Amino acid sequence: MRILITNDDGIESDGIIRLAKAAREFGEVWVVAPKTQRSAASHSITLHNTIDIYPCKDFPVEGVKAYYCSGTPGDCVRVGGLNVMPEKPDLVLSGINFGYNVASDIQYSATAGAAFEAAFQGYHAIALSEEACDCHEVTDKYISQILKELIDTPLAPGMIHNVNFPGCSLSECKGILYDRTVSRGMVFRDTYDVVEKLEDNGVRYMVKGEYNEDNEPGTDFRAITDKYVSVGVVNNIGF
Repeated sequence: MRILITNDDGIESDGIIRLAKAAREFGEVWVVAPKTQRSAASHSITLHNTIDIYPCKDFPVEGVKAYYCSGTPGDCVRVGGLNVMPEKPDLVLSGINFGYNVASDIQYSATAGAAFEAAFQGYHAIALSEEACDCHEVTDKYISQILKELIDTPLAPGMIHNVNFPGCSLSECKGILYDRTVSRGMVFRDTYDVVEKLEDNGVRYMVKGEYNEDNEPGTDFRAITDKYVSVGVVNNIGF
């Protein structure tokens, strides 16, 4: 199996390194990822500027062919699958994202956006995310099992698998919940703070997110707040 991995946290992120290590048991692994942080880029692609690709000579996973890209995660999937790899990928993995991609917040996610681009290109796509913390026990315990189960699970056009791991200890995790729907809620309720007043009556703002746990039974958001791994299928409009 030819596997293409990307993310939105950048080529040096811990999550993409751990994902590349886990993916090696399933086939030939290629990584094409943004050079730097590109979170919340959603499904954007580059149309009016060039895209630069460089080999990542010090990628720390043996046997993986790795490249970094000046563009978005969506660009990484497009250029990676169409040009960098000698043949198109059988599977695209996007992640492991530092922070959940659940509920209505998924529409902003470049982790999900890259997976949706993969689905658009006709590739089987899985997006993977975890809580933004330093505890990876649950992810590292279940990631290979979940990949084994999802790799051979067919999806309709425009669909992706979306996986989220809670950031609790393994002893606290209650297991895996499948077929989770996308919550209509939001993980962060955003407002904007005034940073400074500018010349000519301008105002500079900075987003401020307030964490929220309002969610519905049976959803991805409820699963992770209840300390389960959430696995679901999402279409290309997020709901």
